[in-house]
Parts: sequence; structure tokens; C-alpha cells
Amino acid sequence: MALLVGCIADDFTGATDLASMLVRGGVKTIQTIGVPTQALPLGDVQAVVIALKSRTLPAREAVQQSLHALQWLRAQGCEQFYFKYCSTFDSTAQGNIGPVTDALLEALDSRFTVACPAFPENRRCVFNGYLFANDVPLNESGMQDHPLTPMKDANLLRVLQAQTRHSVGLLDYRALHGGVERAQARLQALQRQGVGIAVCDTLDDQDLLTLGSLCSALPLVTAGSGLAKGLAAAWQASGRLNVSTNAAALRPAQGRRVILSGSCSRATLSQLEQAKARYPALRLDAEALMQRGDVVVEEALDWCRRQDLDATLLIYASSPAHELQRIQMHYGVEQSGARIESALARIAQQLVTTQGFGQLLVAGGETSGAVVEALQIEGLHIGPSIDPGVPWTQALDQRQLPLSLALKSGNFGSDDFMLKAWELLP
Repeated sequence: MALLVGCIADDFTGATDLASMLVRGGVKTIQTIGVPTQALPLGDVQAVVIALKSRTLPAREAVQQSLHALQWLRAQGCEQFYFKYCSTFDSTAQGNIGPVTDALLEALDSRFTVACPAFPENRRCVFNGYLFANDVPLNESGMQDHPLTPMKDANLLRVLQAQTRHSVGLLDYRALHGGVERAQARLQALQRQGVGIAVCDTLDDQDLLTLGSLCSALPLVTAGSGLAKGLAAAWQASGRLNVSTNAAALRPAQGRRVILSGSCSRATLSQLEQAKARYPALRLDAEALMQRGDVVVEEALDWCRRQDLDATLLIYASSPAHELQRIQMHYGVEQSGARIESALARIAQQLVTTQGFGQLLVAGGETSGAVVEALQIEGLHIGPSIDPGVPWTQALDQRQLPLSLALKSGNFGSDDFMLKAWELLP
């Protein structure tokens, strides 16, 4: 069976977000951690999502990694390509969304694509080119305080135009709500005007379905995960997709349970409040990690050994914005972030290899990437969704016991996410 789509995601939780949406659309999907170095058991798989950790890299490195991923996906015979970024459209000030989009368009000998970060189900909508998160402009949502990729402007046309050599235009909600033919005419008019990337207004799921119909023939789409819903529907309508009834099947979970959180987002902090009231919890002090990281890691591992084997444990380094800013001012943004990620990753690796943990919920994109790398996971089967954009997954490798992971973007999930997640794991 041909691969309908090959996807390049700029971080690990974003990759599972997209893979989850494809699975929900009946598309059998696997996710790889980085570009595969050996043949994969594709079988009846119809989509591959390559997870990179390129969102905060210098633009040149992000482009190189993305082109390498594209080369591998083209060799697998993918019919269409999907560049996945976050629904908050965040990257460094110098990129990376624009430069990567430019490079992919050039490599595919294509002159036009769309930019559609919206995910209405997770309250990420675009109106008149402005991105709203949780019903407020992006720069008022908390993303303006993101430690690595602060977003100070909600106007996507301005943000993207500063990053790309293509002209950026708007597919506005009036055209979308006029139906597929009117929206198609608007896209054609934009292309005649020399526009290379069209930012898409998106207010609800019906807009995603319309966009899916419009974009199903484009060589490249760039988007958050929401557009996958519209594309899957369009593929099914055209007869290209045979919906899989077992796309989310996983092996029964085994092993001890732990939550590891490095995210300082508002959503994660709210989730931690509920989790701390339910589970044995250990806070990793950021200042202590900076001063004596190895000792703090060993103390955390010793704490886990002393807990009940049946308990769900919580280990977190998350802190409110004012505390995080104090640490960053003293030790530096990159250094403090890297130390926290490294500590949580080392804890995860030791818990899995020496203490029998087999079920891990990880909060934070950078933290998830560090944990996956420490566990030397090369790919993931995508399972059932916990909340929109966050599925349970299992490592592709043939371990004696399955290793189950939920990799959660910091801003995703309901307040009770860390409680209900375990009820949804097979």
C-alpha cells in the first residue's frame, strides 16, 4: 500500500500530536525518532511522521535536517508531504518555519503552499490572519513568556513574512465559508498575485474539512496537526484512503507508572495541581539542579525506590514563570533548560532500565525529546488519544515488555489530563 503522506515534525510532541490526528482519521501511522537509518516494517502503514528536534535550532541546521527527512520520505514513495509545526506557530525569531518551508518548496519544485496552524478542538483558531489560543490573541495567552520561543505578535502574516522569501497572503474566513469553489478561486487569485504561502483563517472543524479538500492535491502542506483531520476526510472521499479499524491498537501496558514534567506552561501547571493531590510527588528544585545535578538525580531515583510499587509517581521540575525567569537570569536560558531536560531524561532512563517502569507520561516538548533520546527509542506505534493531540504510544523496538509513553506538549490537555490518562491506556 502506498504511503499517502510523509510528515516532518519540528519536535517530538508535535510529531505525536500529528500522528494521533492521522490515526483518528483512520490512517495507520508510525512515528520515527529522527530520520530512520534502517528499513522499517511499514506493512499496511499509510503515513510516516519523522520527529525532529529542530524547532529551536539555528535555521540552517533546521533546514538541513528537514531536507534529509524529505529525502528519506521521497525514497519511500510518499504521495504528499506535510511540514508540522506547533499550533502556536512558535520558533526562533530567525525562523524556523519560513526557512524550512522555503527549502521544502524548492526541493519539491513547487511554488505554493498553505500555512495552517489552527487546531479548533484545542482552541487554536486563526481569524483575519491573527492566531488565537484559548480565545485570546497568541501574545496574550502565556506564549509571550515561553522560555525558548516567546511569541510577541499574533499576526501570522507579519511573523511569517519576516522569515520567508516568498510573498505571504491570506485565505480569509469569508472565502472559506463560501464553500470549496469560492475558497479555491481565492487560492488561485493569490497565486496569480505571486503569493507563495497562504495563511489560512480557520475557525472550526468545518473550515478544516474545506481546507482538506483544497489541499489534498498540493505537493506540500505546512500546518499544525488540525489540518490532518481535513486531509484524512478528503483522502477517504476520493477513495485514496481505506480507513483502518485497528489504527490505534497497542499491546497491553506493563510496568510501573511515572509522570515526568519539565514544562512550565499554564496548562501543565494546572494539571500538576490535580496530580499532586492524587499521587506521591517529588519536586526537583531548579537551583539545586544547576548546582549539584548528579546528586539531585540520585536522590530522585532513591525516592522512587522507596515508593509503593503500585503507585503512580510524579516527578516535576515545573515552576511558575517568575521563578523560571529568576533561574534563567542567573544561569542563562539555554543552560537552565538543558540541565532540567538532562536530569529528567537520566531519571527516565534509570527508571526504565533498573526499576521496572514501563508506563511514562512526559510533559513538555523539550523534555519529551530528551527522554526519548535517553531511552534510545527509534520509533513509536500510535495508540488511542488521551486528549486532542496527545496519544498513548509504544516503542517500535522489540522489547520483552512494551514501553508505553504519552508525550505531551506543555500547552495541551485538560486539567485532569494526568489523572485520566491511565484509564485510556490498554
